[in-house]
Amino acid sequence: MHMQKIGDFMNSKKILILALMILFITPQSSFAISFKKDKTEVNVEQQAHANYPPKYDQIYLDQLKKEYKKISNDEVILVALDMMKNTGADFSRRALLGYNLTGKPVKIQFKNLGAIKEDYANFDALGWKKKNDLYIFINPRHADAPPAALAALLAHEALHQDEFNSLAEETYAWTMEAAVWCEMLEIYPESNDTQHPLLQRENTLKQLFIKGGYTNKYIKKTVYANKGYQNLPQTSPGFERL
Repeated sequence: MHMQKIGDFMNSKKILILALMILFITPQSSFAISFKKDKTEVNVEQQAHANYPPKYDQIYLDQLKKEYKKISNDEVILVALDMMKNTGADFSRRALLGYNLTGKPVKIQFKNLGAIKEDYANFDALGWKKKNDLYIFINPRHADAPPAALAALLAHEALHQDEFNSLAEETYAWTMEAAVWCEMLEIYPESNDTQHPLLQRENTLKQLFIKGGYTNKYIKKTVYANKGYQNLPQTSPGFERL
């Protein structure tokens, strides 16, 4: 399917849940999620809090904790999910809530990906599937990222839901992320005022998206040139055509 302007792109097809930065991985063993926090994690949360838009006061945050308690215990993730409402990322948000093939919410947590496997250490995010449960682990270096950037990342991650992946699927996912980041900057322009490493990723995608006239033209070329994708098939279920 050839996607044109951002509006057409956002509404072109239904897609569901779970992705990672380089390739889709379905490991055979799971890792327990721990929500205990040390002093370093608390400091990171405080740094993340400084990036929240003003409306996210404690009353609002307490409401989000109730709404998304089955997804994550990380406050910045809850803010990112809320930012996805009423945007092109809202379908992804609903998929994370459980409107997906498993019928269950996706668990999202910051995790040292190198502890799972050394090769994963520099991934931005890792999709994990254990039987009928879905997880997204995000690199802890992004724990203090602007939540709008995390919203764009999650919009990408919510496009994969099974062990099948393809060049078409990755092109769609990266283009979705770029489109959502552009939309987030229209709503929350201050989110681009920091030097956070996740913004390097998002702004690179933004440049490719705009350069291609808000189409997947240059993102597609980048995906096809990525050595991590060289063994992927052209298509996968739900992503038969670009």
